[in-house]
Amino acid sequence: MAAAPLDFDRLLKLRLVVARAGEMDNAKWWNTKGQLGQVGAMALRRGFPRTHRFAQARAVFAVATQRCAELFSPPGCMTLWALPAAIEDEFDERWQQWLDDYAAWEPFFSKVEALSGTDLLSALRGLELIGGGTTDVVGKLKRSAEGRGVPLPGLFAANNATLELLAAGFSRGGAGSPAVPYARLEG
Repeated sequence: MAAAPLDFDRLLKLRLVVARAGEMDNAKWWNTKGQLGQVGAMALRRGFPRTHRFAQARAVFAVATQRCAELFSPPGCMTLWALPAAIEDEFDERWQQWLDDYAAWEPFFSKVEALSGTDLLSALRGLELIGGGTTDVVGKLKRSAEGRGVPLPGLFAANNATLELLAAGFSRGGAGSPAVPYARLEG
């Protein structure tokens, strides 16, 4: 049975929600404050009237990627912000399609903009990005000994279910104390 193809729209949504949840006005995981909120929209809308939402996202994604790499970047593993190169390349290739269809993304960006607080799992469930099975698995995950990582047990392929776990696993961190979920890659 062939694996289901990756849902890159879902990956973008997962990254957006985690990125917004981690901002300084929410969980304080990376040093952006409201960039994906109203402040960021107001700041960038004038210079990028149609694509400001994606400019906001790019900025926060870059900061989140850097912060997570500083905290915990084990070799032979993937995180939500550091997927295998082929996946990252395809994600980047999709960016132009999303920009071309910016109006269709506006409702989702508005929902992300409105997110506040530190309950990442509720945000992901509320936006129908994870289900109860993912919530159950994440509830059993533990932070690593040094507290900076959240290992998913076993070996994983890069698939939609793993991406959901990598996003939801950020909920194991606390306010001001991020923990980077990671999965060991299958050979």
